[in-house]
Amino acid sequence: MIHQAYIRLFQKEDYAACAKIYKEGMDTGIATFETIVPDWEVWDAKFLFQCRFVAEVDNTVLGWCALSPFSSRKVYSGVAEVTIYIASEAQGMGIGKKLLEQLVTESEGAGFWTLQARIFPENIASIKLHEKCGFRVVGTREKLGMRDGVWYDNVLLERRSDLI
Repeated sequence: MIHQAYIRLFQKEDYAACAKIYKEGMDTGIATFETIVPDWEVWDAKFLFQCRFVAEVDNTVLGWCALSPFSSRKVYSGVAEVTIYIASEAQGMGIGKKLLEQLVTESEGAGFWTLQARIFPENIASIKLHEKCGFRVVGTREKLGMRDGVWYDNVLLERRSDLI
């Protein structure tokens, strides 16, 4: 039985556990276009410093989330893209919902008014998780990217802050 998940700020020391969880997601084939786990410096540069969180149970990191900028243009400074990964042994236990709810709350406090997610249509659990946390499907981007010679679609979801 999994005990209550504790959501806390991501620390650099968490990266090894987060990279392992990211690799598990990659291995599903329906979580990301990436095929190689980046090193710490690349990962750190990709994600915004604010709103990085991990879910921890019994001193074990079982999930993580972070935001990446939507655009470098000032007009879009309040728009970010969500990334969230949950360890395979912890999926379906509510950890993702708790983690994503924390991310939504903290992102609004940090001035973000729109969060976006791009999810493979085959990743039904992730789409449902986002919908439970107030995201809505705004469309499907067909053949958005290619991996291993195969084109993949992405479902585009967004969540608008109630603060705007």
